[in-house]
Amino acid sequence: MFYLMKNVSESLAGRVGIISLYSFSRREIFSLDSVPFLPANDFSKIKKTSGKSSVFDDIYRGGMPKMITDPELSPEDFFGSYMQTYLERDIRDLINIKNESKFLKFISCAAARTAQDVNLSDISKDVGIDGKTAESYLSILVASGIVYLLSPYSANTIKRIVKRPKLYFMDTGLCCYLSLWNNPQALEVSAMAGNMFETYVVSEIIKSYANAGIDVRNRLFYYRDNNKKEIDLLIVQNGKIYPVEIKKGANLANDALKNFSVLESLGMETGDGAVICQSDMIVPLDKKNSLIPFEYI
Repeated sequence: MFYLMKNVSESLAGRVGIISLYSFSRREIFSLDSVPFLPANDFSKIKKTSGKSSVFDDIYRGGMPKMITDPELSPEDFFGSYMQTYLERDIRDLINIKNESKFLKFISCAAARTAQDVNLSDISKDVGIDGKTAESYLSILVASGIVYLLSPYSANTIKRIVKRPKLYFMDTGLCCYLSLWNNPQALEVSAMAGNMFETYVVSEIIKSYANAGIDVRNRLFYYRDNNKKEIDLLIVQNGKIYPVEIKKGANLANDALKNFSVLESLGMETGDGAVICQSDMIVPLDKKNSLIPFEYI
């Protein structure tokens, strides 16, 4: 898409619709209908995507079409070729990369920080580039759909809010390859497992909206304040704000909801909330909040 847009000289303002295309969503892989995820959805009408493999097997392979249609294809082989093509065809048409090795190192450093705040100063030091170059590299990853930057929620009633966006890779298979995981079992027991599961869930939610032709930039946010109160995801819709926590476990206590109370200060009506996890079934936690298996996204 960006290659084609780059080569159009005439302005298309008012005459073009731009649709974000990502790798396959989980529901597309299972050939099921998709609706934009919301904790208030009627899940009795949504079929669960229950597969035979572990979610970390799915995270490890990702949603690239070739990785789905050819189960024997090695992620090492596919993503190695993918990155070479990405550099040689797509990136060179977007910008003149003077040092490809440093750009590759930048992508790998970003992958190791998926589901974390963007800290370009730290990445710049690790890669050995200046801040301006790091900003340019990050903008390329965003423009080409490799990563998504989730903005912090802000409102007039909040005086102190964390300004940095959080970075999420839109295909976990690519993220695993770049961060040097070579099997899902090792990933599942690693310190990065929680961040990778969060990346998987957030990317699936983004795809559920993108596949419906809905721009999520003014709908999806995260929350963190100077008191270290955090909520992984806020979905804003029709004057309501819906909180979502993401936990890789299956059996979770009610303390997963402990920060939802901060929403009372935001000046908006609070809708139903969800803790997305690996629970076998939907479990009500109280009148408004439930455990929801990730297979319902």
